[in-house]
Amino acid sequence: MSQRVPYYDAAPEGMKIMMDMEKYTKQTSINRTTRELIKIRVSQINGCAFCLDMHTSEARKMGETEQRIYCLSAWNECDFYSSEEKAALELSEHITLIPTKRVPDDLYHRVREHYDEKQYVDLVLIINQINSWNRISIAMGNQATSR
Repeated sequence: MSQRVPYYDAAPEGMKIMMDMEKYTKQTSINRTTRELIKIRVSQINGCAFCLDMHTSEARKMGETEQRIYCLSAWNECDFYSSEEKAALELSEHITLIPTKRVPDDLYHRVREHYDEKQYVDLVLIINQINSWNRISIAMGNQATSR
């Protein structure tokens, strides 16, 4: 499948809003590694190969290990993710799967043990942003390509 619509050309105002939000999420105090782990995990759940390819590549450039990238789908069984990362990853899964998982109070309180009020909001925005990118990418027919 090839890209269906040149969406940056077709809806430049909408895509500018997406890019402005992307810029905002990159300027938050959320650790850059944590942001990439969130993007990879959410993209795994959503089955977005294009975003998986992009964010695993970015994570490697940042020095992320293959072990941590490969084991993200089983993060809760691994001791090489920090408690802060685990809280963010759990929140990511719950928000991505919100129809069935919701965000229960006990999860909210676990996340807040590591992140202040603004950081909690920023995590929610980061998670929603990658969910939006996954949906745009899949709907537009974006593909991961060999390098």
